[in-house]
Amino acid sequence: MLTTLVATAIVLGVLIFVHELGHFLTAKLVDIEVPRFSIGFGPKVVGFRRGETEYVLSLLPLGGYVKMAGMEELEPIEGGGEPKPEAQARGPRPRDFESKSLAARTLVISAGVIMNLLFAVAAFAAIGLIWGVPKIPPAVVGGVTEERLPVGAGGLASIEPGSRITRVGDARITDIQELRVALLSADPGPLDVELADGGTIRIDVPASDSLRTELALAIEPEAELAPVIQAVLAGGAAEAGGMEAGDRVLSVAGRPISGWQELVSAIEEHPGEPVPLRVLRGGDTVALTVTPEIVTVSDGRAYGRIGVQSSGVAASAFRERVGPVGALAFGFTETGRWVAATLGFLGGLFTGEQSARDLGGPIAIGQISGQAARAGFEPFLSFMALLSVNLAVLNLLPIPVLDGGQLVFLLIEGVRGRSLSIQQRIRWSQVGFIIILAIMVFAIGNDVLRWIGL
Repeated sequence: MLTTLVATAIVLGVLIFVHELGHFLTAKLVDIEVPRFSIGFGPKVVGFRRGETEYVLSLLPLGGYVKMAGMEELEPIEGGGEPKPEAQARGPRPRDFESKSLAARTLVISAGVIMNLLFAVAAFAAIGLIWGVPKIPPAVVGGVTEERLPVGAGGLASIEPGSRITRVGDARITDIQELRVALLSADPGPLDVELADGGTIRIDVPASDSLRTELALAIEPEAELAPVIQAVLAGGAAEAGGMEAGDRVLSVAGRPISGWQELVSAIEEHPGEPVPLRVLRGGDTVALTVTPEIVTVSDGRAYGRIGVQSSGVAASAFRERVGPVGALAFGFTETGRWVAATLGFLGGLFTGEQSARDLGGPIAIGQISGQAARAGFEPFLSFMALLSVNLAVLNLLPIPVLDGGQLVFLLIEGVRGRSLSIQQRIRWSQVGFIIILAIMVFAIGNDVLRWIGL
């Protein structure tokens, strides 16, 4: 729980700060007065003043704002109540937001989104530089995790390691990403999976998004992973049989083992049966006997599991080392890909192709933040980059109080030659605030329903 809370605070705090820093720096650049820089909305919890700006943490940590002189329509959202009549009546001053050119104001409003996108580019580039750029492996099956197969898809377990999948339904398949996309996007019901050797396996695609995801992830790509034990899980069959971290498995029931996926396959064949193993430990060959635990899949089939984790070679099995230029190119490419994916999801919500139940709120963000943090720094940084892209795109929605809504106000001004009145902007901002609150309540409701399993 502590890890989840700390991870959530880091994720939201960093991304909100990056976004608002963009507004703040560009406002200063074009000489706009900034009375307040806030992380969070509502009443001030703690803060300090430096120069003309008060820097504060506010009560509601689900966002932030840079208060600029002349933007009185944001007073209710910032926690200051209704704008004072004298603030609405006074004329513009040289350092007010409204006193600057249309181009300058557009830059200031857009800067938060730009900063979120640049953060994503930098994060993905750092991943590419430090850990390598991921390579998409071909659609060659290294193994099938039977426990993830939903009812009606058990036939996939019969695919031999090394087999190449060439077609899923009408979709031609060349790599593992195309395979997973085809399974995720297939219509519920019967679907043919074709292999390069001419064989065809018919499966039933589930209607549930979660089961469909499990189906897509059940097929593992072929990789040259050494059968070396990284960790032995407490209370598992491997621990009971005397296995230790660092052991390299040489054989299972007399069958020579040269790779991790061979080890998994061999263990799966002996659920509940004592199995002789030979392992290499510190230069010596050690004979052990392990009884795999029986795990039953959805259609009643049983397989064995012993409770070990791989040597970690998988983390670099499909990565390519690149220099700074290649890493930066990867950062831009990956950011662009996630921008397109986020826009596609939003478009699917409007067309009905995506369910509104898939919307996540702060609880979901917290849960995923905690999971990513426990998985390591790379997954955590990758999640932050992905969420930064999501925040950038969502902030461009044409809803008053969001950056996209403020840009709409500026577009109207550019077309009609004069800005909306303060009263009009206040009314529209209040409407936008209500819309955002409604979306937030709906998303939190989705989080709660998922949490209780509905």
